[in-house]
Amino acid sequence: MIEQRIHPASWQLPLGWQSESDVQPHVSRRQVWSARMYPHLKRAFDFTAAFILLILLIPVFALIALIVRLDSPGPVFFVQRRVGYQGRLFDFYKFRSMTNGQDHSQTHRKFAEAYIKGQGADHLIDEQGRAIYKPAANGQAVTRVGRWLRRTSLDELPQLVNILKGDISFVGPRPVLDYEVALFSDFHRLRLTAMPGLTGWAQINGRSSISFDQIVSYDIEYIASRSLSRDLHILLATIPVVLGAENTK
Repeated sequence: MIEQRIHPASWQLPLGWQSESDVQPHVSRRQVWSARMYPHLKRAFDFTAAFILLILLIPVFALIALIVRLDSPGPVFFVQRRVGYQGRLFDFYKFRSMTNGQDHSQTHRKFAEAYIKGQGADHLIDEQGRAIYKPAANGQAVTRVGRWLRRTSLDELPQLVNILKGDISFVGPRPVLDYEVALFSDFHRLRLTAMPGLTGWAQINGRSSISFDQIVSYDIEYIASRSLSRDLHILLATIPVVLGAENTK
């Protein structure tokens, strides 16, 4: 199998951001050791936790697969190419939540272009008067079961397979689509210098109610000060966010 990447040379990343551990150029020996060990410890945690969760959640996977198939015709899983660490392309898994056989990509492309460029993308206003940035709703495209899966974030469970494979981590910037990367500024591309995640610092700080530049700022803040303890904090903080129906898309 040939591995595909969006080549890092085209990103023009600033010196000091070219590798996973080269975030801060002037650090102590202890910090250097921690930075070097962190990816290995993080990967060990990701693999172990994802493996255990996949075994424990087999009945849940089977039940969701059954109701997805009963609710609408089509495959159980939605597979999409995403861009990961240093531009590596991989197959990203979700439970299918939309009607099969329809092309919804153009709607999202238009939203993504406006959102990433900060051109006033379509948004809704919640009960507190805050902007909620997301593509315009299409009630006919999302299935009945799909609405429930999205509301509970259960559609994200198959990404445990991505974690097991090493495509993503439990914590990190959310992976993006290739056409979204094409719209990135140099500032935006800094988020590609870390392993993407199932959840992240931006997701627990108002994912659907902040601009894309704010998301990237949160991602870069996380990259510059990440640690296992901070990852654990983000994972625990994600629970009330999910229970509050704020998704991590």
